[in-house]
Formats: sequence, C-alpha cells, structure tokens
Amino acid sequence: MLVMVAPGQGAQIPGFLKSWLEEPAFADHIHWLSTVCGIDLEHYGSEADADSIRDTAIAQPLIVGTGLLGARALFSRSAGRPALLDVAAGHSLGELTVAASVGMLSEEQTMVLVRERGRAMAATAAKSRAGMVAVLGGDPDDVQATIERHGLVTVNDNGPGQVVAAGAREAIARLVAEPPAATRIRPLQIAGAFHTPEVEHVAVRLGRCARAITPLTPPARLLSNRDGEVVTDGREMLDRIVRQVSLPVRWGLCMETMTRLGVTGLLELPPASTLTRIARRALPDVETFALNTPDQLDDARVFVDKHNTAPGPA
Repeated sequence: MLVMVAPGQGAQIPGFLKSWLEEPAFADHIHWLSTVCGIDLEHYGSEADADSIRDTAIAQPLIVGTGLLGARALFSRSAGRPALLDVAAGHSLGELTVAASVGMLSEEQTMVLVRERGRAMAATAAKSRAGMVAVLGGDPDDVQATIERHGLVTVNDNGPGQVVAAGAREAIARLVAEPPAATRIRPLQIAGAFHTPEVEHVAVRLGRCARAITPLTPPARLLSNRDGEVVTDGREMLDRIVRQVSLPVRWGLCMETMTRLGVTGLLELPPASTLTRIARRALPDVETFALNTPDQLDDARVFVDKHNTAPGPA
C-alpha cells in the first residue's frame, strides 16, 4: 500500500527547482502556476537565495507549486487524470499539495488558496514577536512539561523524538537556555507562531475563499493533520485544511494511521527529504522514496507500481 506525502514550509532550499526547469514541458507548467498565483516561481526556485525563499509569502506557493509539478509528472496528470492512490497526506502546507494532486481541488484553486495563505501568514509574521523551535530527542513527557513551563505550546508533533514549539521569542530563548534533558534545540527560521490562535484570522480569510470552491470527492483516502484520521469527503477535508492553519499538526497520528492501514511504501513529493527522514525513524518497516529531480521519475514510477494498490492506471 502506497502513501504519497507532501512537505510543509521549511522544505525549500536554493535552486531546488532548477533541474525541472531544464525540461520545456515542466518549465511551461511552472510558468502557468506562476501566472495563476502572481509569483515568479521560476526565479525563486532556481536563482533566488535562501533569505528570499524564506519569506512565507514566497515559500508557500513555491513549495506547493513544485509538489504539484512532481505529482503531475509522476502520475501523468497532463492527460487530465488525477493521481489514483491508496492514501495521501500532507504536512501542514502540504495538505493543499495533496488535495490538488489527487484531484480534490484544481491546481488553479490551490495556487490561489496558497497565495492568500502565504500572504496573510507573512503579514502576521512581520508584526509578530513570536517564533518556532524544534525540540529533538528527550523523554516525551519531560519535553512537553518543559515546553509548557516556558510558556510555549506544541504546534507540531512529528512523531517520536521531534516536536515543534511556538510562542514568544523571549520564551523560546528561555527554552534554548534551559532545554529538556537529552535534547537538541533548533530554532526555526519562521517568524510568528503558526498553528496557534495567533493566525486564527488567516483561517477566517481562507475560509471565505474556500466557501466559493466546490471540492470533488478525493479518489484517495486523505489523512488529516488534525487527528490523523481518514477523510473521504472533499468539503470536510477542505474545511479541515482551512482550520489547520491555527491548529497543531499531529503528524505522528498520521503515521500511526499509515501503520494501521498497512502502508508499505511512502513517496514524498518535491522538495523532498523532511518527511522521508521522519518516516525512516518512525516507520522503519516502510520503504521510502524522496522525489526531487526529474531524472528520478522512472525509478519513482517503479516504486509506485510496487506499492500502489489503487484500481486503474497510476
């Protein structure tokens, strides 16, 4: 059984789109997605430096657009066919990527939503005195207690040994100075406390856009970041994606559901590596594939054929 996954913000690195742009068909499609969202994804994905693509308003459309390109190339969506998959799940922002990749939303609807999401979150970050920090390792109970003691909240539970906390920068500084035992603390280059009530207004703004969209029934079982549960109704999933902006990401629960469903293969859409690394620790019996460049497509198709049990051509 195959699960296709898509990463969230922070997966981008300078130049990661360059190899895709060397092929005219892929370059044309990125140009089209750039036109839809009003952001030059070609430039930012090939020439811009790390600081430029760290901007939330740029990073979010860039990551989603690249994921859509990878899914289209892998599953031949140029023929108008959505990806036929067993299971799909996105991490935070990646929920939008998989929603379009399986045909629940159109690519154009998705690029408008991610543009508005990125702009609104970037505007909040510009005024915020909050931030986010990853806590790696340690005893889970001790980690959670320490996060709470410093006045922070857990916003990402990425499975055993990796959580992300958010809150005031002063509180993050205290956590860095007094971390839980046997942990490594890694401040994230994200200004703002995303996935907390600080960005509730972003969910409201997205909700207005989402109400104008009629999502289709997804042909794959989608896993929700809210609780890791399977969602098969397009409207419910879109509502969950909108609300997830201000709610914690329970990726660990998503992986528990993958295990329960019997997933044997996990393929991560570009820019890939984050979720593949997590899966290698948390799901050691699941084979993984990180798709990052077009020269991997043939091997990726072999991987999909090996694990995918969805009916019909992939």
